[in-house]
Amino acid sequence: MRQIILDTETTGIDPKEGHRLIEIGAVEMVNRRLTGRSYHQYVNPERLIDEEAMGVHGITDERVANEPVFADVADAFWEFIKGAQLIIHNAPFDVGFIDNEFRLINSARATPLGPVADHCAILDTLKLARTKHPGQRNNLDALCKRYDIDNGHRVLHGALLDAEILGDVYLAMTGGQTALGLDTLDEGDGEEGGVVGVRRLRDDRPRLVTPGLSALELERHNAWCEEIRAKADCAFDHVTIAALGSLDSRGNPGGHA
Repeated sequence: MRQIILDTETTGIDPKEGHRLIEIGAVEMVNRRLTGRSYHQYVNPERLIDEEAMGVHGITDERVANEPVFADVADAFWEFIKGAQLIIHNAPFDVGFIDNEFRLINSARATPLGPVADHCAILDTLKLARTKHPGQRNNLDALCKRYDIDNGHRVLHGALLDAEILGDVYLAMTGGQTALGLDTLDEGDGEEGGVVGVRRLRDDRPRLVTPGLSALELERHNAWCEEIRAKADCAFDHVTIAALGSLDSRGNPGGHA
């Protein structure tokens, strides 16, 4: 499954009041493994940023003044998300802004873009968190603390950084560790992207002790074999007792693996 973890920053709270996108950040995940592909774009909103919003994400009017307008980046963004499952924290907010941007440019396009929900599945991690942790704080910072995810580098909101952190939160909320990447990482098969890791045991690890047969059990086993030999060929004559784990390397009961 191809999933896109996505976040946006905006000039304000409500697109119905004329607010616009100013930053889009998204990272790609295939079969629950990050592929290394991402999409990140600042956008000139063609309007001023509210002071309250600026205090949240720290993006100033000057920072985006020379960035492309949404119409110039819409196709590249659409190609990155189209057909994927979008994982978004408080999805109605981000999807509402994205759909608004598409509406604003579609009248000048031969091929309209969006709406998002018609072309992408949407998973709202805020809704998921509220189901899993009712009555608790479920913003991104609270979830990082709950799932022991390091977000110490997150001072202000930023779309790409928040998307990367949300990817960790999503994996923790929906099953935790998903790959075997512990000690050694090998290349994937190239079809799904990402890496697959294999944990290799140390050569100097302590040997596991396996229980062997007691003297009485060994005596009964040999007596049973004698009964078989009296009637037919005994298969146990073709393997060593040590191979069955009943004797150690000195011939004593109690072997080691």
